Amino acid sequence: MVNRRAVTIRDVAERAGVATSTVSRALSRPGRVSETTRELVERVAAELDYRPSVHARALGSRRTGSIALVVADIANGYYVDVIRGTQLELGAAGHRLFLVDTEESADAERAAIAALRGATDGIILAASRLSDAELRSIAALHPLVAINRSAEGVATVVVDTAAAVVRALEHLASLGHRRVAFVGGPVGSWSSARRRHTTSSAGRRLGIDVVDVGHFTPTRASGAAAADAVLLTGATACLAFNDAIAIGMLGRLQERGVRVPEDLGIVGCDDVFGADFCSPPLTTIRVPGERAGRAAAATMLVHLRDPQPEAGAPLVLGAELIVRRSTGPVA
Repeated sequence: MVNRRAVTIRDVAERAGVATSTVSRALSRPGRVSETTRELVERVAAELDYRPSVHARALGSRRTGSIALVVADIANGYYVDVIRGTQLELGAAGHRLFLVDTEESADAERAAIAALRGATDGIILAASRLSDAELRSIAALHPLVAINRSAEGVATVVVDTAAAVVRALEHLASLGHRRVAFVGGPVGSWSSARRRHTTSSAGRRLGIDVVDVGHFTPTRASGAAAADAVLLTGATACLAFNDAIAIGMLGRLQERGVRVPEDLGIVGCDDVFGADFCSPPLTTIRVPGERAGRAAAATMLVHLRDPQPEAGAPLVLGAELIVRRSTGPVA
């Protein structure tokens, strides 16, 4: 078996037609080269699958070369895309990704952050369950970027699912639905709270009676309880916090002989793998998880170059409604 020689910084420099020192600056301190040069070097490095030596770079900088990504539930299909995007962006810059699953627990999140502060160069929090004050306190001590959890003074990447929920409600209104159930996520979910408020406001504007059936764990298993709760409301359609709950609802409704969408329309959120394979295929809100992960990682890299950056306004990414067969006209 022939071992391939590891790609070196000299290989990247020769392919890009620049000096090795330029490659080094473009990958470790990109602010010191032009945007064109940075893009060229990053593209060539990716083509050659070049991986800078994290250990060598860390010497003298007291950096670990590792960034932590903390997710609320690694089993949630949405986080697969977030993890992929974060990994791709950080890997291209020569950083390792340290993945932590807090299992929807604020206490586990606090404990993880306390342990990670000394072991990583920065922390990316996806769907944090902590308070604004806690996030600001952490950001003051350690580079921090939040995904789908906005707090003043904290760098944030937000997917605007609230606006997409309005489009989903308009879609249901166009089909004749006038009583719609809202199936919320966990009590501490910032995105669920935003969607609940937006749905209520949009419902009043559209003449739709929005019934809030409470908070549910964002898993497929909780879909059965969510389906039972929705059926008690007399709603003809529902908006579920995520696809996992919605898919769990489909299974429960089938068991109970409730037809989807004839008896009850269902809209999910995330467009996870398999959402289009359901019976019926799920109408859902497509969330750009990979883009969110990439954006958060890119923001973190800026933080590492500038120890005291301005948090600025949240970076907002759009989401889109994908109409499939789990929604239809009122029977």
